[in-house]
Amino acid sequence: MTVVKWIEDELKAELSDQMRQYLGMMKGRLTRLEDLINGLLAYARIGRTEQKLEEVAVQELVDEVRELVVPPTFQVNVTSPLPVLVTDRLSLQQIFTNLFSNAVKYHHQGQGTITVSCTEAKKEYEFTVADDGPGIAPEYHEKIFLIFQTLRDRNTAESTGIGLSIVKKILDEQKSSIRVSSEPGQGTAFIFTWPKVSVTEKAI
Repeated sequence: MTVVKWIEDELKAELSDQMRQYLGMMKGRLTRLEDLINGLLAYARIGRTEQKLEEVAVQELVDEVRELVVPPTFQVNVTSPLPVLVTDRLSLQQIFTNLFSNAVKYHHQGQGTITVSCTEAKKEYEFTVADDGPGIAPEYHEKIFLIFQTLRDRNTAESTGIGLSIVKKILDEQKSSIRVSSEPGQGTAFIFTWPKVSVTEKAI
């Protein structure tokens, strides 16, 4: 990436339109490669690093993730009270980060709405992250959780096909689950469970 930037800066006046186009494509692919490597490292670390239990106000966590990854043209609505948990903050943060990022990345317009809700069961909470995007055809509902699976063109810089597999692996470590509810043209909802008592806390 540094070499490409150097060429752009130093040889800007000498580059043809075609060369600028090639450099743009190269930058996109290098960015995707960097994202892919970072995603693989994050995937490999799941379950291998010690979880740090702390009190986590999920509403505050959602607000932080929104500020980090959701552009101003998108709205995040929380439609029910979110719990305060004693859990591994980083794991839960990764889940919301990937789900919010997906809602933005795969949206068919430059603006949209993400809705977060939560219901309480006996031993767990069920969170829903829904969007008003283009939706996902039923035949892809299981495939999207497999590593390297993406609904976008392989040349798209932001799409690595790792985000949802990271979410799935984190939830597997917590003995929790995730499913998708979606139809083309009707948006997408990811519904995942999270234990009231984390797996790490049970082992103490």
